[in-house]
Amino acid sequence: MKQLLLLNGPNLNRLGKREPDIYGAETLADLENSMKELVKSFGYGLDAFQSNEEGKLIDYIHEADGQYEGIIFNAGAYTHTSIALRDAISSVSVPVIEVHISNVHQRESFRHHSMISPVCIGQIVGFGFKGYKLAALAFMEQD
Repeated sequence: MKQLLLLNGPNLNRLGKREPDIYGAETLADLENSMKELVKSFGYGLDAFQSNEEGKLIDYIHEADGQYEGIIFNAGAYTHTSIALRDAISSVSVPVIEVHISNVHQRESFRHHSMISPVCIGQIVGFGFKGYKLAALAFMEQD
C-alpha cells in the first residue's frame, strides 16, 4: 500500500485551543482522522506525527526517505527559521508539500518568508484543514 506522511511542527498539538480565530476549533486528532479517511478512499495509508522538537522532525524526514510517496508538512514557526529542516528536506528523495492553516502572507511580516519552500514541490496556505487535503490529493492524483 502506498503511504503518505503527515508531519506537524511546534504548537500544532494545541489546535482547537490555540487562537481558534486563526486556526479553528478542530483538533490535531480531528485533522489526522479526516486525513486518514481521505487517503484510505484512494487506497493509501497515512502515518501522522507531531513534534515541538526540531530534531525529531528532522529524524522523521530522514526516516521517510524511500518509505513514502510524499510528505505533507506544516513546520509551524520552524518554517521561518530552520535551515536544518530545509537541509533535511533537501537530503531526501521523497517530495514535500508545505502546508499552513492560515495565510501566512496576511500575517506578521516575519511569517512571510519560508526557509523550506525552496526545497518543497509546493506550498498551500490559507485554506485551513482543507490545505492538508489538497496536498494529499496532489500526491495521490499523480498516479
